[in-house]
Amino acid sequence: MKKFDLKKIRLRQVSVDQLDDRLLLINLYATQALTLIIGIIWILFQHRNPIHLLQVPDNDRFWMFGLGLAAAVILVDLLISRFVPDDVSDDGGVNERLFQARPVWHIIVMSFVVSVCEEMLFRGAVQHSFGPYWTSILFAAIHVRYLRHWIPTGLVFSISYGLGWIYIESGTLWAPIMTHFLVDATMGLIIRFRRNEER
Repeated sequence: MKKFDLKKIRLRQVSVDQLDDRLLLINLYATQALTLIIGIIWILFQHRNPIHLLQVPDNDRFWMFGLGLAAAVILVDLLISRFVPDDVSDDGGVNERLFQARPVWHIIVMSFVVSVCEEMLFRGAVQHSFGPYWTSILFAAIHVRYLRHWIPTGLVFSISYGLGWIYIESGTLWAPIMTHFLVDATMGLIIRFRRNEER
């Protein structure tokens, strides 16, 4: 049996164009699984139950928070894409690669997975420790593909702060999960069908 040599492993930065579709999806789902695991461990270290965070509340007030913030974010995003040049809000083509040729059901699945995993970590765990402001700085920083341009960086920070606010106001993680899901799914579907119309 051949031995595996760790010294031969070389890390290098690659652009999104260098990844095929399969590797792009593996990267997406692996990072989301890692995000969820870190979030759950962090919550457990806080002596809290991650299952309780996902309990649906008895009142339906969280729907208003989730839908309201999602509508505001989508409107602002559409206005930015309409009036701001593409090179100012460029994310390196990641969103196009993720959504442009994806079936609708897969866009919905990806959006749900991302919203649950990221909100469990950022709103469920990090915000409990550091509050919405520092959580939003960290959230913007991990969306590294936007950091080259101040408009998308500011937008990601503002969205994160809004997600933190509705989490506090609604008292349930489902409000930011709903907003995150609706924003990602809507923008993914817009990319998917806009690209098809341009062909």
